Amino acid sequence: MKEFLRRVYKKNGNIVYRKIADEFIMVPIVHEIGDLNSIYTLNEVGALVWELIDGTRSIKDIKDIILQEYEVTSEQADADIKEFIAALEEISAVRLFS
Repeated sequence: MKEFLRRVYKKNGNIVYRKIADEFIMVPIVHEIGDLNSIYTLNEVGALVWELIDGTRSIKDIKDIILQEYEVTSEQADADIKEFIAALEEISAVRLFS
């Protein structure tokens, strides 16, 4: 887990992210606009993690912010962030920067 916490990720520039009403939406612009399978909705915590991924913050930095903002255990934050980053990697929304 320590190695994972040191990782820094960068967003894929082909992802459009917007807050629409009370929802946070991510849309890859490389797919056809009619492909609804390419629209992703993020919860509030996922949206914050997405916003914090900037190519300079480590996963540990992001985790520390999550722990300050939300009532969650360190272990739960670790698991949730790891799962979310894996999902982002699977759809090529982020890449390992360092």
